[in-house]
Amino acid sequence: MSPTVSVLVRNRDFRNLFLAELVVFGADWFVMVPLLVLLPALTGSGVWGALVLAVDTGMTALLLPYTGTIADRFDRRKIMMAANLAALAGILLLLGVRNAGTAWLALVSIAAVAVAKAFYSPAAQAALPNVLDPADLAAGNAIAGSAWGTMTVVGASLGGMLSAAAGPYASFWVAAAGLAGAAGLAARIRRPLQAPRDPAAVVPRTWPAIREALGYIAHRPRVLALVTVKSAVGLGNGVLTVFPLLAGLYGVGAIGTGLLFASRGAGALVGPILMRRVLSNRAWLLTGLALSMSLYGLAYVGVSVVSWFPLVLVLVFLAHLGGGSNWVLSNYALQGEVPDRLRGRVFATDMMLATLAISVSQLVVALVVDAVDERVVLAGCGLVTVVYAAGWRLATRRLSLTDPVEEQETCRTP
Repeated sequence: MSPTVSVLVRNRDFRNLFLAELVVFGADWFVMVPLLVLLPALTGSGVWGALVLAVDTGMTALLLPYTGTIADRFDRRKIMMAANLAALAGILLLLGVRNAGTAWLALVSIAAVAVAKAFYSPAAQAALPNVLDPADLAAGNAIAGSAWGTMTVVGASLGGMLSAAAGPYASFWVAAAGLAGAAGLAARIRRPLQAPRDPAAVVPRTWPAIREALGYIAHRPRVLALVTVKSAVGLGNGVLTVFPLLAGLYGVGAIGTGLLFASRGAGALVGPILMRRVLSNRAWLLTGLALSMSLYGLAYVGVSVVSWFPLVLVLVFLAHLGGGSNWVLSNYALQGEVPDRLRGRVFATDMMLATLAISVSQLVVALVVDAVDERVVLAGCGLVTVVYAAGWRLATRRLSLTDPVEEQETCRTP
């Protein structure tokens, strides 16, 4: 049995955490794909879909500095369970989106779900090393890194097919039921999801805690490099707004939209698995990060110039193979650099920068999507990522992740 599969079989708590994340990610796509098809049909415009994506990422980004401090101060298991139930309530609001006049409810619903995800994500990511033995950390990261991709394949493809067959509202109900199940899986985790804290230690308040984490990042060039790497793919993420329009251009409708998102997820699934060998050699991580960013951008430039839909699906797969690799490589490297007591805040900062980049990309696309050809949007997003990747690698060329982790005292705010 391979080490990657073995850790999933042997470790019940990791298995429950992984399955809970599978369900959460799957529910996200059972909502998003049908909604991105529904809104243009109700309103006659691609702007609403872009706004939904921007609200989803923007709201999360705004809250992450705060929710990261919560993940470092309170029981991460309870945070995950409460977030799942809150997201369930938000999804039920989508049942009221029935015409152009009620399209605004989609923004309210997705904003509520985004708030829940802002609490869930730092807690889940910071908890991962606590349910794994040190020897299993690389294999566990490879599996956990595939969760999003796995359920993007399943959620996007099944969500698209279910929406085409039974309507979007059936997909919304499935997503709500899934989130209830995810809360139950989180409740079954028995290992503590954070390291023991010194009872005499003073827990900093929210803003001092945020400043402490930012000071930690700013004074460690390797950590700073790692929390800025996901922004490359984020700045090219406006391509997602074009997926329903691209499917319409090829005449493949909701099923084609689902296939595009499924190809995206398949790439994000395969990328972390292929990176298993790179994870075991820290000397390769920075180069791997630069190459993964570049692959994402170049593949979307390719999508902008081809004219055969199956080849589009292949290029989307390759783009997100790079994007998924980028995500798991940076997460794994950060886990080795950051102590547990700061991990929630540093991961929250990492996700905040990535989601802010995504929001900027999607808002820019929202401004031009009804006036600029889809292929121009795709090429522009891909080129932005390629340019960012080149600049990031130049800026980090003298860094090495094989040197010992710095142990200097964290900068504290009095």
